[in-house]
Amino acid sequence: MARISGVDLPRRKRVEIGLTYIYGIGRTTSQQILEKVSIDPNILTDNLTEAQVNSIRKVIDNQYKVEGELRTEVSMNIKRLMDLGCYRGLRHRRGLPAHGQRTSTNARTRKGPKRAAVKKKAAAKK
Repeated sequence: MARISGVDLPRRKRVEIGLTYIYGIGRTTSQQILEKVSIDPNILTDNLTEAQVNSIRKVIDNQYKVEGELRTEVSMNIKRLMDLGCYRGLRHRRGLPAHGQRTSTNARTRKGPKRAAVKKKAAAKK
């Protein structure tokens, strides 16, 4: 099993897809990495040699921010926005969408599950 940047690549998947399991690497970046080290993207991760894994690891370490370093940078950017008190920072602080989406009916991912509405008791009869 290949281990790159602290992530175990899944078995029996194409290398191009397996690299996307690393935070910060998508399909396009994966293709660029494999092109730089001249590895066929259709090879399964099980069939990678140790030399190929090392060459991929070397390219990722030298040229890309991935995993912990990238997560730290993203969280620091969000924290900076929140400290500034700008609109996007306030939206992050309140846990609401930051890019202008409607929140009247949607945005359940950011807002969480619906809270039950408070129902008033029926008026007492005389």
